[in-house]
Amino acid sequence: MTNGTDPAAPRPAGRSKRPGLPLGRPFGVPVYVTSSWWIVAVLITLVYGGIVQTRLPLGPSAYLLAFVFAVLLYASVLVHELAHSVVARMYGLPVRRIVLYVLGGVSEIEREAQTPGREFWIAFSGPALSLLLAAGGFALASLAEPFSVTGELLFQLWVANLLVGVFNLLPGLPLDGGRLLRAGVWKVTGRAYTGSVVAAWGGRVLALVVVALPWLFAASAGSTPGPWAVVWGVVLGGFMWMGASEALKNARVRARVPGLRARDLVRRSVSVVSDTPLAEAERRAEAAGAEAVVVTDSAGTPVSIVHPAAARAITEARRSWVPVSSVARAVTRESLVPVGLEGEALREALSRRPLPEYLVVEEDGGVVGVLRAMDVNAAMTRS
Repeated sequence: MTNGTDPAAPRPAGRSKRPGLPLGRPFGVPVYVTSSWWIVAVLITLVYGGIVQTRLPLGPSAYLLAFVFAVLLYASVLVHELAHSVVARMYGLPVRRIVLYVLGGVSEIEREAQTPGREFWIAFSGPALSLLLAAGGFALASLAEPFSVTGELLFQLWVANLLVGVFNLLPGLPLDGGRLLRAGVWKVTGRAYTGSVVAAWGGRVLALVVVALPWLFAASAGSTPGPWAVVWGVVLGGFMWMGASEALKNARVRARVPGLRARDLVRRSVSVVSDTPLAEAERRAEAAGAEAVVVTDSAGTPVSIVHPAAARAITEARRSWVPVSSVARAVTRESLVPVGLEGEALREALSRRPLPEYLVVEEDGGVVGVLRAMDVNAAMTRS
């Protein structure tokens, strides 16, 4: 099972799609489960059902109990993720949602923790609660009849939480142990980026170990690994490698955020009134060396920005009489960006209302130019 916190990589543009079936909003956090969950639920039911049959005389009902274990396992993941989310919100970090998927779950936290100490407690809260529940389940299981339905359910409860808690303490992203490692390196070096790089590479090493484990165990026993063990090792290791690689990519993106400046990214624009033909507006822009067209009313107040894709869709034959207002997006309060905005403040301003383009203005409202989301994304992701 892989799960943990995930401060999303900054993306000024784009909209978030619903990732699966909504389960509710505990503590105000939307929870979704993807359809891939059924894959793991069926596999757990089939494999663990046979084990239950050897422990309890339940016949086919053993598979129902095994399905309950699959549900308990994901309930444990959900509780684990809720711990992350609740602590993150205590520190003022917005949580977009929790998603349960084929190999675990993730809490999508909108921003990174501001200090390594907060990073530590957000990451540690999940495994800590899982291990606490495992200890409680173990205590109750020790009081129950071992070869009974109640005893088996309590056994499943503490084992599920133990699995979730211990596995997620492994020191590599995207696991919680990776975020603990990141917090430690951050504290020592004073650089969050260095912590992210070390933890991401730790995750890659762990991924390789997970792939190799079936072969190592088989070699120690003088045999060859079973096909299912190899498949699960490759699948789990592959997910861990991809998660670590994504974390490394996100860290590199975030490292560029402080260097973002609206003034540096703005495109020069020309202003035309709304009934100006598109061809004429483009001629004026070319003559002025501008890359954007701002549409104004008769008083000179900006009302919209010509959208390049919409303008390109107009044929040459029509460009001389189609007005710019028909290929422009309205200027609203959310699309105004002060020219002095930079760094995290700029990223957050654009994230609050993802748009293709924004109007960059001086303090007195004067137009500086147009800021395109694609230029901001390119500035954050260029090699």
